Amino acid sequence: MPIHSRCSGVFAPVVMPFERDLSVNARRLVGQCKWLLTQNVGIAVFGTNSEANSLSVDEKIDLLDQLIDAGIDPSRLMPGTGLCALPDTVRLTEHATRLGCAGVLMLPPFYYKDVSDDGLYRSYAEVIERVGSNRLKIYLYHIPPISQIAISISLIERLVKDYPETVVGIKDSSGDWSNTKEMLDAGWDDFRIFTGSEKFLLQTMRNGGAGCISATANINPAAIYDLYENWQAPAAESKQQELMVLRDLVQRYPVIPALKCIVACNSNEPDWLHVRPPLESLGKSLRDALIAKLTEMNFHMKGLHDGTQ
Repeated sequence: MPIHSRCSGVFAPVVMPFERDLSVNARRLVGQCKWLLTQNVGIAVFGTNSEANSLSVDEKIDLLDQLIDAGIDPSRLMPGTGLCALPDTVRLTEHATRLGCAGVLMLPPFYYKDVSDDGLYRSYAEVIERVGSNRLKIYLYHIPPISQIAISISLIERLVKDYPETVVGIKDSSGDWSNTKEMLDAGWDDFRIFTGSEKFLLQTMRNGGAGCISATANINPAAIYDLYENWQAPAAESKQQELMVLRDLVQRYPVIPALKCIVACNSNEPDWLHVRPPLESLGKSLRDALIAKLTEMNFHMKGLHDGTQ
């Protein structure tokens, strides 16, 4: 994928492997990313399910360097770079852009609530101007259930109008199809709209969307990509329903610990269970129940042992 092209497809906000002392295991992260790439899934490292806001800026910069040093193609990377402090967002975004990442996924500054669209516009504009690179591609990250900060249609229109070659897409994790549909109907020129859940993948593709950036792409990437690739096929509806069986199961649990439990089981690496506080790992009874259900479904992460886990 050339640096200046716009992204489409399926991306995984890659779960982050921690040691018992809560340090990051970069080797295990590289292995997980390489496996995901074999499943035709892009790497949205430092997303919500990466526990991104439990990582420091220095850790993120070091991990990006290690991923690329390990042979991960930067054109398959869409790291999350949106932070509360403007200098941190600029620093991380600048580094990702310099490395040649295909784009960055950018939360709004989310600590202060009830901020105006003018304030949010200024925040994004400051980042763009300070990074100052025509290689920068920003995919906005709309996740009001977590951030409590909405990215309005009017704000998107203003950013696209003023920075048409930089603000090139959005991930909509509102969980509200009507909101995604309003974005899809807006008619912004070549603006890439990703749903934040494969629950809406078929509808998104039928309405001109770009794909999805989904938590469960960490564990079910090939099947999600299959629907993305074959959304026009007669079997698309049944493929969509099949995806929802696993999605619905994972959502019965705290999602990040559940994803890590599934990866730990499939990789035979129990250290995948670790999360950074304030999150907590699944207790044994919950882990056993989840794995029992997955076994009943005959689910497994094909080819995971072929990586460098």
